[in-house]
Amino acid sequence: MDKELKKRLEITATKVRMGIIEGVYNAKSGHPGGSLSIADIMTYLYNHKMNIDPQNPTMHDRDRLVLSKGHTAPCLYSVLANRGYFPVDELKTLRKSGSRLQGHPVMGKVPGVDYSTGSLGQGISGACGMALSGKVGGDSYRVYAVLGDGEIQEGMVWEAAMFAAHYKLDNLCAIVDNNGLQIDGKIDDVMSPYPIDEKFKAFGWNVICINAHDFDEIESAVNDAELKSGQPTVIIQKSVKGKGVSFMENLANWHGAAPNEEQYNQAMSELNAKLNELEGN
Repeated sequence: MDKELKKRLEITATKVRMGIIEGVYNAKSGHPGGSLSIADIMTYLYNHKMNIDPQNPTMHDRDRLVLSKGHTAPCLYSVLANRGYFPVDELKTLRKSGSRLQGHPVMGKVPGVDYSTGSLGQGISGACGMALSGKVGGDSYRVYAVLGDGEIQEGMVWEAAMFAAHYKLDNLCAIVDNNGLQIDGKIDDVMSPYPIDEKFKAFGWNVICINAHDFDEIESAVNDAELKSGQPTVIIQKSVKGKGVSFMENLANWHGAAPNEEQYNQAMSELNAKLNELEGN
Protein backbone atom coordinates (compact mmCIF):
# COMPACT_ATOMS: atom_id res chain seq x y z
CA MET A 1 0.00 0.00 0.00
CA ASP A 2 1.39 3.39 -0.91
CA LYS A 3 2.07 5.91 1.84
CA GLU A 4 -0.52 8.44 0.74
CA LEU A 5 -3.34 5.90 0.75
CA LYS A 6 -2.28 4.55 4.13
CA LYS A 7 -2.16 8.04 5.60
CA ARG A 8 -5.60 8.85 4.20
CA LEU A 9 -7.03 5.66 5.67
CA GLU A 10 -5.40 6.29 9.05
CA ILE A 11 -6.89 9.79 9.12
CA THR A 12 -10.33 8.48 8.24
CA ALA A 13 -10.11 5.66 10.79
CA THR A 14 -9.27 8.22 13.48
CA LYS A 15 -12.32 10.27 12.49
CA VAL A 16 -14.41 7.10 12.59
CA ARG A 17 -13.21 6.43 16.13
CA MET A 18 -14.10 9.99 17.10
CA GLY A 19 -17.59 9.41 15.70
CA ILE A 20 -17.94 6.23 17.74
CA ILE A 21 -17.06 8.05 20.97
CA GLU A 22 -19.32 10.98 20.05
CA GLY A 23 -22.29 8.72 19.46
CA VAL A 24 -21.92 6.53 22.54
CA TYR A 25 -21.26 9.52 24.80
CA ASN A 26 -24.36 11.36 23.62
CA ALA A 27 -26.47 8.21 23.87
CA LYS A 28 -25.16 7.50 27.39
CA SER A 29 -25.14 3.86 26.30
CA GLY A 30 -23.77 1.62 23.57
CA HIS A 31 -20.82 -0.59 22.74
CA PRO A 32 -17.56 1.31 22.20
CA GLY A 33 -15.00 -1.48 22.76
CA GLY A 34 -15.86 -3.73 19.84
CA SER A 35 -16.74 -0.76 17.65
CA LEU A 36 -13.25 0.66 18.06
CA SER A 37 -11.59 -2.70 17.35
CA ILE A 38 -13.19 -3.01 13.89
CA ALA A 39 -12.71 0.64 12.87
CA ASP A 40 -9.67 -0.01 10.67
CA ILE A 41 -11.04 -2.80 8.49
CA MET A 42 -14.41 -1.06 8.20
CA THR A 43 -12.63 2.11 7.13
CA TYR A 44 -10.63 0.19 4.53
CA LEU A 45 -13.65 -1.58 3.07
CA TYR A 46 -15.92 1.44 2.80
CA ASN A 47 -13.29 3.97 1.77
CA HIS A 48 -11.16 1.94 -0.61
CA LYS A 49 -12.34 -1.56 -1.47
CA MET A 50 -16.09 -1.86 -1.74
CA ASN A 51 -18.06 -0.92 -4.85
CA ILE A 52 -20.58 1.47 -3.27
CA ASP A 53 -22.18 4.84 -3.94
CA PRO A 54 -23.45 7.00 -1.05
CA GLN A 55 -25.67 8.83 -3.53
CA ASN A 56 -27.23 5.53 -4.65
CA PRO A 57 -27.05 3.26 -1.60
CA THR A 58 -29.33 0.56 -3.03
CA MET A 59 -27.74 0.17 -6.46
CA HIS A 60 -28.05 -3.45 -7.52
CA ASP A 61 -24.39 -4.23 -8.19
CA ARG A 62 -23.05 -2.71 -4.96
CA ASP A 63 -20.90 -4.78 -2.64
CA ARG A 64 -22.74 -5.70 0.56
CA LEU A 65 -21.63 -5.72 4.19
CA VAL A 66 -23.49 -7.46 7.00
CA LEU A 67 -22.51 -6.35 10.49
CA SER A 68 -23.28 -9.66 12.14
CA LYS A 69 -22.11 -8.31 15.49
CA GLY A 70 -24.81 -5.68 15.30
CA HIS A 71 -24.15 -4.14 18.70
CA THR A 72 -21.10 -2.45 17.17
CA ALA A 73 -23.44 -0.26 15.13
CA PRO A 74 -21.64 2.89 16.38
CA CYS A 75 -18.74 1.93 14.11
CA LEU A 76 -20.93 1.20 11.09
CA TYR A 77 -22.80 4.48 11.55
CA SER A 78 -19.58 6.46 11.90
CA VAL A 79 -18.09 4.83 8.81
CA LEU A 80 -21.23 5.53 6.79
CA ALA A 81 -21.43 9.14 7.99
CA ASN A 82 -17.78 9.80 7.22
CA ARG A 83 -18.30 8.23 3.78
CA GLY A 84 -21.15 10.64 3.03
CA TYR A 85 -24.29 8.56 3.51
CA PHE A 86 -25.65 11.04 6.07
CA PRO A 87 -24.31 14.01 8.09
CA VAL A 88 -21.61 13.26 10.65
CA ASP A 89 -23.44 15.48 13.16
CA GLU A 90 -26.30 12.95 13.13
CA LEU A 91 -24.07 10.53 15.07
CA LYS A 92 -25.01 12.51 18.19
CA THR A 93 -28.56 11.13 17.88
CA LEU A 94 -27.47 7.52 18.50
CA ARG A 95 -30.14 5.54 20.38
CA LYS A 96 -32.33 8.59 20.93
CA SER A 97 -36.10 8.46 20.52
CA GLY A 98 -37.04 9.22 16.93
CA SER A 99 -33.52 8.75 15.60
CA ARG A 100 -32.86 6.35 12.74
CA LEU A 101 -29.54 5.46 14.38
CA GLN A 102 -30.74 2.89 16.88
CA GLY A 103 -28.68 0.47 18.98
CA HIS A 104 -28.56 -2.09 16.17
CA PRO A 105 -28.58 -1.42 12.42
CA VAL A 106 -31.97 -1.35 10.71
CA MET A 107 -32.18 -1.91 6.97
CA GLY A 108 -34.51 0.51 5.22
CA LYS A 109 -34.08 3.26 7.80
CA VAL A 110 -30.36 3.98 7.60
CA PRO A 111 -28.87 4.49 4.12
CA GLY A 112 -26.00 2.07 3.55
CA VAL A 113 -27.26 -0.60 5.96
CA ASP A 114 -27.70 -3.81 3.96
CA TYR A 115 -29.12 -6.09 6.67
CA SER A 116 -30.82 -5.66 10.05
CA THR A 117 -28.75 -7.32 12.76
CA GLY A 118 -28.63 -7.62 16.53
CA SER A 119 -29.29 -11.24 17.50
CA LEU A 120 -25.77 -12.65 17.45
CA GLY A 121 -25.01 -15.48 15.05
CA GLN A 122 -27.71 -14.66 12.51
CA GLY A 123 -25.96 -12.11 10.32
CA ILE A 124 -23.55 -14.56 8.71
CA SER A 125 -26.52 -16.65 7.52
CA GLY A 126 -28.00 -13.56 5.85
CA ALA A 127 -24.65 -12.89 4.22
CA CYS A 128 -24.59 -16.46 2.90
CA GLY A 129 -28.01 -15.89 1.35
CA MET A 130 -26.83 -12.70 -0.33
CA ALA A 131 -23.74 -14.44 -1.67
CA LEU A 132 -25.72 -17.41 -3.01
CA SER A 133 -28.19 -15.04 -4.64
CA GLY A 134 -25.31 -13.30 -6.36
CA LYS A 135 -24.00 -16.62 -7.63
CA VAL A 136 -27.39 -17.76 -8.92
CA GLY A 137 -28.08 -14.41 -10.53
CA GLY A 138 -24.68 -14.10 -12.13
CA ASP A 139 -23.98 -10.86 -10.27
CA SER A 140 -20.47 -9.54 -9.66
CA TYR A 141 -20.95 -8.08 -6.18
CA ARG A 142 -19.07 -9.33 -3.14
CA VAL A 143 -20.45 -9.85 0.36
CA TYR A 144 -18.59 -9.11 3.58
CA ALA A 145 -19.74 -10.21 7.03
CA VAL A 146 -18.18 -8.97 10.27
CA LEU A 147 -18.48 -11.27 13.29
CA GLY A 148 -17.27 -11.10 16.87
CA ASP A 149 -15.12 -13.82 18.38
CA GLY A 150 -17.66 -14.22 21.19
CA GLU A 151 -20.40 -14.41 18.59
CA ILE A 152 -18.91 -17.52 17.01
CA GLN A 153 -19.85 -19.42 20.15
CA GLU A 154 -23.29 -19.53 18.50
CA GLY A 155 -24.02 -22.83 16.77
CA MET A 156 -25.78 -21.25 13.80
CA VAL A 157 -22.48 -19.63 12.78
CA TRP A 158 -21.09 -23.08 12.06
CA GLU A 159 -24.22 -24.12 10.16
CA ALA A 160 -23.65 -21.07 7.96
CA ALA A 161 -19.96 -21.98 7.64
CA MET A 162 -20.92 -25.44 6.39
CA PHE A 163 -23.45 -23.92 3.96
CA ALA A 164 -20.95 -21.42 2.52
CA ALA A 165 -18.32 -24.07 1.86
CA HIS A 166 -20.84 -26.49 0.37
CA TYR A 167 -22.06 -23.91 -2.14
CA LYS A 168 -18.52 -22.68 -2.86
CA LEU A 169 -19.37 -19.08 -2.02
CA ASP A 170 -16.10 -17.51 -3.09
CA ASN A 171 -17.87 -14.14 -3.30
CA LEU A 172 -18.24 -14.21 0.49
CA CYS A 173 -15.61 -12.92 2.91
CA ALA A 174 -16.23 -13.24 6.63
CA ILE A 175 -14.18 -11.21 9.11
CA VAL A 176 -13.85 -12.49 12.66
CA ASP A 177 -12.86 -9.71 15.05
CA ASN A 178 -10.68 -11.56 17.53
CA ASN A 179 -10.21 -9.05 20.34
CA GLY A 180 -10.38 -11.83 22.93
CA LEU A 181 -13.06 -10.23 25.10
CA GLN A 182 -16.83 -10.38 25.38
CA ILE A 183 -19.34 -8.92 27.82
CA ASP A 184 -18.57 -11.52 30.52
CA GLY A 185 -14.78 -11.44 30.17
CA LYS A 186 -12.20 -13.39 28.19
CA ILE A 187 -13.69 -15.51 25.43
CA ASP A 188 -11.53 -18.50 26.35
CA ASP A 189 -12.88 -18.36 29.92
CA VAL A 190 -16.54 -18.01 28.89
CA MET A 191 -16.66 -20.56 26.05
CA SER A 192 -13.44 -20.92 24.10
CA PRO A 193 -13.83 -20.90 20.29
CA TYR A 194 -10.13 -21.62 19.78
CA PRO A 195 -8.50 -22.64 17.51
CA ILE A 196 -10.63 -20.39 15.29
CA ASP A 197 -8.45 -20.85 12.22
CA GLU A 198 -8.43 -24.64 12.38
CA LYS A 199 -12.19 -24.79 12.86
CA PHE A 200 -12.86 -22.77 9.71
CA LYS A 201 -10.30 -24.81 7.79
CA ALA A 202 -12.12 -27.96 8.86
CA PHE A 203 -15.36 -26.50 7.48
CA GLY A 204 -13.68 -25.95 4.10
CA TRP A 205 -12.87 -22.24 4.25
CA ASN A 206 -9.83 -20.35 3.03
CA VAL A 207 -8.33 -18.85 6.19
CA ILE A 208 -6.19 -15.71 6.53
CA CYS A 209 -4.91 -14.38 9.87
CA ILE A 210 -3.88 -10.73 10.22
CA ASN A 211 -3.14 -7.85 12.57
CA ALA A 212 -6.41 -5.86 12.60
CA HIS A 213 -4.63 -2.53 12.89
CA ASP A 214 -2.15 -2.85 10.02
CA PHE A 215 -3.54 -1.50 6.74
CA ASP A 216 -0.94 -3.35 4.69
CA GLU A 217 -2.08 -6.66 6.14
CA ILE A 218 -5.74 -5.71 5.75
CA GLU A 219 -5.26 -4.88 2.07
CA SER A 220 -3.29 -8.05 1.36
CA ALA A 221 -5.92 -10.24 3.07
CA VAL A 222 -8.91 -8.62 1.34
CA ASN A 223 -7.20 -8.85 -2.05
CA ASP A 224 -6.30 -12.49 -1.48
CA ALA A 225 -9.90 -13.25 -0.54
CA GLU A 226 -11.12 -11.64 -3.75
CA LEU A 227 -8.82 -13.84 -5.84
CA LYS A 228 -9.75 -17.11 -4.12
CA SER A 229 -11.84 -19.40 -6.30
CA GLY A 230 -14.20 -22.12 -5.11
CA GLN A 231 -14.00 -21.34 -1.37
CA PRO A 232 -15.38 -18.73 0.99
CA THR A 233 -12.69 -16.82 2.89
CA VAL A 234 -12.51 -15.87 6.53
CA ILE A 235 -10.13 -13.17 7.72
CA ILE A 236 -9.36 -13.67 11.40
CA GLN A 237 -8.11 -10.34 12.63
CA LYS A 238 -6.30 -10.10 15.95
CA SER A 239 -7.49 -6.80 17.37
CA VAL A 240 -7.42 -4.65 20.47
CA LYS A 241 -10.78 -4.03 22.08
CA GLY A 242 -11.15 -0.28 22.58
CA LYS A 243 -8.30 0.44 20.12
CA GLY A 244 -7.30 4.10 19.99
CA VAL A 245 -8.54 5.16 23.42
CA SER A 246 -5.92 4.37 26.05
CA PHE A 247 -8.19 3.71 29.02
CA MET A 248 -10.57 1.50 27.00
CA GLU A 249 -7.99 -0.80 25.45
CA ASN A 250 -8.13 -4.51 26.36
CA LEU A 251 -10.79 -4.05 29.05
CA ALA A 252 -13.98 -6.11 28.94
CA ASN A 253 -15.93 -3.53 30.94
CA TRP A 254 -15.87 -1.23 27.89
CA HIS A 255 -17.80 -3.83 25.90
CA GLY A 256 -21.08 -2.07 26.63
CA ALA A 257 -20.52 1.11 28.63
CA ALA A 258 -20.56 4.79 27.74
CA PRO A 259 -17.89 7.29 28.87
CA ASN A 260 -18.79 10.02 31.31
CA GLU A 261 -17.92 13.65 30.52
CA GLU A 262 -14.38 13.42 31.88
CA GLN A 263 -13.71 10.18 30.01
CA TYR A 264 -15.28 11.59 26.85
CA ASN A 265 -13.00 14.63 26.99
CA GLN A 266 -9.95 12.45 27.52
CA ALA A 267 -10.88 10.11 24.65
CA MET A 268 -11.53 12.96 22.24
CA SER A 269 -8.33 14.69 23.30
CA GLU A 270 -6.32 11.55 22.54
CA LEU A 271 -8.00 11.06 19.17
CA ASN A 272 -7.64 14.75 18.25
CA ALA A 273 -3.94 14.54 19.07
CA LYS A 274 -3.65 11.50 16.80
CA LEU A 275 -5.54 13.29 14.04
CA ASN A 276 -3.32 16.38 14.30
CA GLU A 277 -0.23 14.17 14.16
CA LEU A 278 -1.46 12.40 11.03
CA GLU A 279 -2.48 15.63 9.34
CA GLY A 280 0.84 17.22 10.21
CA ASN A 281 -0.63 20.05 12.28
